[in-house]
Order: sequence, then structure tokens, then C-alpha cells
Amino acid sequence: MTVESRNGAGGSCTRSAGHDPRLLAWAYLSKVVQGPCPVLSRLVEDVGPEEAARAVRERDLSEVLGERTVARSHVDTAAHDLDLVTGMGGRLVTPDDDEWPRWRLLGFDGLSRSRDDGPPLALWVLGSRSVAELTDRAISIVGTRAASGYGEHVTAEISGDLAVDGWTVVSGAAFGVDGAAHRAALGVGGLTVAVLACGVDRAYPAGHARLLRQIAQNGVVISEYAPGTAPAKHRFLARNRLVASLSDGVVVVEAGWRSGARNTASWARRLGRPVMAVPGPVTSASSTGCHRMIREGEARLVANAADVVEEAGPIELREVEDGGAVRDLDALSGDALLVYEALPAVGSRGVRELSELSGVEVEQVRAALPLLEMEGFVNSDDTGWSIHR
Repeated sequence: MTVESRNGAGGSCTRSAGHDPRLLAWAYLSKVVQGPCPVLSRLVEDVGPEEAARAVRERDLSEVLGERTVARSHVDTAAHDLDLVTGMGGRLVTPDDDEWPRWRLLGFDGLSRSRDDGPPLALWVLGSRSVAELTDRAISIVGTRAASGYGEHVTAEISGDLAVDGWTVVSGAAFGVDGAAHRAALGVGGLTVAVLACGVDRAYPAGHARLLRQIAQNGVVISEYAPGTAPAKHRFLARNRLVASLSDGVVVVEAGWRSGARNTASWARRLGRPVMAVPGPVTSASSTGCHRMIREGEARLVANAADVVEEAGPIELREVEDGGAVRDLDALSGDALLVYEALPAVGSRGVRELSELSGVEVEQVRAALPLLEMEGFVNSDDTGWSIHR
């Protein structure tokens, strides 16, 4: 996948008349900051990408933004970068586009917006599928690069089953668990997304060049870094926040005591995503991080795809052996469970009667019932509240 730039790292690229000026501005800004830059994102929101690009070029900036952009403000390879990615069958996706995964990135709005807490400025994408559609129903699966046979087997089972059920598998294309997750999804004809810590024109790791091509054909390969950007440790850490943000939850299959996978799990918690971990043998160093997260309440234990969907997916009807269906009551706890269990098998009850039978105060019953109704557990009519059939 590697394509050498026709311009030097510090060179300037003449703008192409074939590119929209607004898109050129996005590409230029992406190259200048190389990664998350909340202060620049806010400037773009306020004045638009073209005016923001002008301010960066002319150094008409605040002190903070000036420091973040001074090193590369003279590097304008926007047209070349767009031509290169277009030639590879890719594109630059920006917040202007319909396929921008905007609702997935809303979690960043609640963060402090420190130096590395922001959403991506733009996304360089290989593959024809819509990023927003691919990540609408997705699970991130991550883990150690030095995966054991057990870890790769469990990863393949969970990823393959999720992909068969229509879930997109998101990961970071690294050796070990990441690669096993991508391959399993592809193996069953499913969809998968690879998030890179370098430009999409670079196959990293090099041993996964063929795998990345396959992912681009069946899903997408994405990066917030412009073409030509080399992988670096801080970019992997920044990449982890995107892996966490682009899915409904994060599954850690194998992870050491300190690892990139645990960093991804930490990002998931900050962004409000459920974190799940697969237990391993108690003697396995590869699973110490998973065991610690489970023990300390940072992750829920999962063993298969069904467990993952229960934690991260919507509440659904589950089939039982007699052919009937029951609601997943494991999703209920506290007052909600007590109120639900006070409902009759047939007929309905009023709020005060439910309060007496459940032992929950009337105000708490009134608060719990609408939530149970939104989740599909109960119905209401003129006679009171009843179990949803």
C-alpha cells in the first residue's frame, strides 16, 4: 500500500483547480495538526475550514493555536494528498459529509477538550462504504499483539459470530487480536473497519498489507492522519480513542497489565461505551489486564458473542427452548426490576398497587414505569400498567 510522496516532507504543493477549495482547506488543516486538536476544531466550527486555513497560513491565531500549528503551517500538500488517496480509491471525509459518523463522535463533547481529548478533524478513508453506516451497529475488539492460541481462537469465535449477525467489527489492524478480529469478520463475509495510527497510504504493520487491502474491499480503512504520516507511539494512543468511539462497546480479549488495549478500554469508559473483557487462564500473563478490569469493575465478563450483544446491543426478545420468547430481565435491576416483578401475568395494575406490592415508593414507581415502557418491557392504557406481550 505504500506510495511515496512526490513532494518532500516540508515541501509545498500547488493547489489543484480540480479540487473544491473547501476540501483543500480540510486536507491542509489535517496535515498541519496531524491528530486531535480541539482548539482548531472549535475555530473551524466558528469560521469554517477555509477561513481557518487562511488564519493558520497567515499566523493570524491565538497563542495556543499558534503553538500547535507553527511547525507545519508552511506544509501545504493538500492537492497532492487528495490526488494520492483518490488514486487509491479513497477520499477525505469531513464533518460536511453525510457519511461523517457525527453521532458516534458526540461523546467527545462531554470531555474537557484538552490537547488530546477532541474528535478527529477529518478522516482519510479507503473503501467505498459509508463510514456512518458501517459504524451504526458496531463492536470494537482489541487485545495484545502477542496473542496466544486461546486468544486468537476466542477472538475469531466472537468476531465471526458478531459479523454473521450483522455487526461491524472495528479494530486497529495490529498483529495478534486485532488481526484475528478482522480476518474472522472477513472470513464469514462480514463487515470490518480498521483504524490506523498512520496515513492510509502506509501498510502498518507491513505484514498486514494484504489484510488491509481486503478490509478496504469489504469495509473501510480509516485514519485521521494525512497520507505520508508515519506511525508513532502517541498516534497509537490517539488512535485508540477512535476505535472506542466508533462502536457500541469495546471487547478486550487478551491484555497485559499495562497495554494499548486497556488504554482503549479507558477511552470507552470516558466516552460512555460499555467495556467487556474475556477471562483467560489465571496463569496467563496475556490475560492479567482482563482479569484486573473484571475484578475492579472496569469491565463486564463476556465469553461469547451473545454475552457481548447483551451488554452492548439493544434489549431484544430472546428465544427459549419451548419456542416462546422472554424479555432479557438481566438488563433490569433495582427499583425497575421490583416494579416489573409486581406486574401480573395477565391484566394490569395501577401505580399505587404496584408500590404496595413491590415495596417501592410511589414516586420511584412513577419514575421507573416510563423507562420500562421505553425499553419495551411494559405497556400502559386506561386500566393501568401491564407486561408487554
